[in-house]
Amino acid sequence: MSAELSGRRSDTGRPAGRVPRVLPTEEAHDLLELVRQIADRELAPRVADFEARGEFPRELLRVLGRAGLLGLPYPTEHGGGGQPYEVYLQVLEELATRWLAVAEGVSVHTLACYPVATHGTDEQRKRLLPDMLGGELLGAYCLSEPSGGSDPASMSTRARRDGDGYLINGTKSWITHAGHADFYNVFCRTGEAGPHGISCLLAHAGTPGLAPQARERTMGLRSSPVAQVVFDDARVPADRLMGDEGTGFRIAMQALDAGRLGIAACAVGLAQAALDYATDYAREREQFGRRIVDFQGLGFLLADMATAVSAARALVLSAARLKDAGLPYRVEAAKAKLFATDAAMRVTTDAVQVLGGYGYVADHPVERYMREAKVLQIVEGTNQIQRLVISRDLATG
Repeated sequence: MSAELSGRRSDTGRPAGRVPRVLPTEEAHDLLELVRQIADRELAPRVADFEARGEFPRELLRVLGRAGLLGLPYPTEHGGGGQPYEVYLQVLEELATRWLAVAEGVSVHTLACYPVATHGTDEQRKRLLPDMLGGELLGAYCLSEPSGGSDPASMSTRARRDGDGYLINGTKSWITHAGHADFYNVFCRTGEAGPHGISCLLAHAGTPGLAPQARERTMGLRSSPVAQVVFDDARVPADRLMGDEGTGFRIAMQALDAGRLGIAACAVGLAQAALDYATDYAREREQFGRRIVDFQGLGFLLADMATAVSAARALVLSAARLKDAGLPYRVEAAKAKLFATDAAMRVTTDAVQVLGGYGYVADHPVERYMREAKVLQIVEGTNQIQRLVISRDLATG
């Protein structure tokens, strides 16, 4: 049996285990079909090689940008796609089914555009957003610090006013796209201790004093660069302040609510990829004169995997529809991120089990899927933080 299975499709034209998509418009159907074509042509053939070498696929992200996929949920007047979040998240899922690191890169870039798009002045949006959403520029989001990943309100990175700009000093950690991004959203302290003293500054990659450090050696997502970024009197013009001084914490938390849905959608895509591969393998692999999919113990395992994927997808899209309707969705986003990423961890682990010994070797992608799923339970707020958000909401009523 070949290492890469045929990806055999059912009579409906869908891979095994997939459910039909319900999209709000014909335009959205066409967009998703375009995404599938690009993902099958540009991403799927390259993912194994890039992940094995740990090479960042910067040019492929430019390809997605030129196709209009790096600004989908933002307004068309500034170069965005004007798509509902419900549609954008399904695009992320399709990308993640082929290559999680690329989907995560799109999600991080979308997150990095949020401060300008939602809190920038009209002049800032007109000047900055077209290039950010047009695909040639790539963004990074600098919130976490070495000593305060889950406690951003205690950050120590500081910016002091100096003439017509700010001088930033401090260190940010776990920054996706570090060393490759064209712009960095930097959350830093400009005032008192606590959340009300934090501001958001947009720094160009070429800013003197902005220094990405050596890449972290990660368990998964090896084609996605993650590193610390050190700021040593990095001067940022005052007109790159997003919102007012002291509003940065609020901006960061609002952005994370949306970003958590992006990570949840990525988790659904990864879990779907694992389910597809394990199901096709179980249909082809024979033991004791029967396909292993026909053994109840394994068939029930696949049934649980399929159910988890569908439940995660439904939760993600339900939260997205609340966001699209302008309704509160913070707690639902936390639930979606928690459930979808935990489900991805279980489904990818079970996919390895379905393949048995073959699942443990790199000839098949399921071992990579399992390694990649783990980080989704950590980024954009650990799943313990999501439980805290949900439980506090229950306590306050």
